[in-house]
Amino acid sequence: MKINPCLLLSGSLVFLLFKGVLFAQNSGTDFRKIENKAFKVGEKLTYDVKYGFVTAGVATMRIPEIKKITGRDTYKVLFEVNSVSSFDWFYKVRDRYETYIDVEGIFPWRFEQHIREGKYSRDFSAFFDQRKGKAKTSGGSYDIPKYVNDIISAFYFARTFNYSKMKAGEKVYLQNFYKDKVFDLEVRYLGKERITVGAGTFDCIMVEPLVQEGGLFKSEGTIVIWLTDDELKVPIKVKTKVIVGAIDAELTAFEGLNGKLKAK
Repeated sequence: MKINPCLLLSGSLVFLLFKGVLFAQNSGTDFRKIENKAFKVGEKLTYDVKYGFVTAGVATMRIPEIKKITGRDTYKVLFEVNSVSSFDWFYKVRDRYETYIDVEGIFPWRFEQHIREGKYSRDFSAFFDQRKGKAKTSGGSYDIPKYVNDIISAFYFARTFNYSKMKAGEKVYLQNFYKDKVFDLEVRYLGKERITVGAGTFDCIMVEPLVQEGGLFKSEGTIVIWLTDDELKVPIKVKTKVIVGAIDAELTAFEGLNGKLKAK
């Protein structure tokens, strides 16, 4: 049996073309691209967590590496809060959040939450299939809008915003997925303030995320965040009012920033 070389070549071209189409679909070339001058891999921020006048714990936010998820480069982001040993007897905290944020589009592909606060514990994970509009969680599969956030990715996404032309009271609107629902997430711009923390004195902008659920603390309350008034928008202070009082997180050390910290 003779093989027609033209047919063989034609079939090979069709196969390569089909493979190329699949690659284009899977690589997500239609995803948005967000200009990010705020953070990069290697950034590490350390905070003292204070309950009243007492240092109750230490928190770290860091981007240790870039990982591939479904063919996309993502920032692996770790947020950890641990109570200090002298506070453990009163209220022991061992919380860890993990999210994988698309490098180009600044949206999440995967999220994990592991909470250990006193006698309360919770473990939750979600894979965000941003191509098919599905959140596949430890509890089931749910419809999601494109670019939906988890609470940590929303925080990093908010660092890329331009607040320079905003007036106090104006809001930016996001969507946040948690447990089995999509929640509206509003970020309200409050204005500017110069503050002093352990890491120094900084010119800051103030924002208030209006979180309905899935926040960084189990108890419901209000959150105000101070970000450096420059391109990096480094979180300098977080003040959370909860039922039992107020919890402050203040920056004590930083490294691996995405440029010079001009607001210091």
